[in-house]
Amino acid sequence: MNRNIFIIEDDALLLEALRESLSQWSYEVSSPSDFAGVMEAFAEHRPHLVIIDIQLPKFDGFHWCREIRAVSKVPIIFLSSRDHPTDMIMAMNLGADDYVQKPFHMDVLLAKVQAVLRRTYTYEEVSPDMMEWNQALIDVHSGEIYKDGKTISLTRNELLILAALVRSNHKIVSRHELMKKLWDDDQYVNDNTLTANITRLRQQLAALQLAEGIVTKKGLGYMAVTL
Repeated sequence: MNRNIFIIEDDALLLEALRESLSQWSYEVSSPSDFAGVMEAFAEHRPHLVIIDIQLPKFDGFHWCREIRAVSKVPIIFLSSRDHPTDMIMAMNLGADDYVQKPFHMDVLLAKVQAVLRRTYTYEEVSPDMMEWNQALIDVHSGEIYKDGKTISLTRNELLILAALVRSNHKIVSRHELMKKLWDDDQYVNDNTLTANITRLRQQLAALQLAEGIVTKKGLGYMAVTL
């Protein structure tokens, strides 16, 4: 099955270069015909992964990330020519799966695309299908957590982090180990990326009064604890 990659990019030359490179690896590449119909094109193509530039006409990439996240958990990779750490943090807080700084080598982007797709669509660490933690039920297939009649929905990265910590059975999981689980090759990952994902996970868990269940062990990593 060929994976469809939806690219929201206003640089025509870069868009064509991405299309050509990804097509060589048998990916189907789609994009909106104009920036007034991004969500209509997204719904039409039903992509397996989205690549979004931050600086776009009409609305920026953060806007489109919010719009997509409102209706889909599809993995998202951001592209940015701006060298601002806050951009990366905002992207991760909005639920992005990865972030690539321009200029980039096409092989680096391809490696990230392959890693995200592999983690998203071949993730089979689902034994058991349901996990119990602090009176909450974690559905590792749907990424949803149920507690006291409330439900929250996690992104792929948030689910991977939480599942790894809960399965560690009160043992510390190092930052390096978590980064390898999320991105395969962490040499291209800024350390702030994991921090942003942990922060977002805690914000999500706060709705179920579970945020304090994720503990930071300074200099060592993170641990899921019983409250």
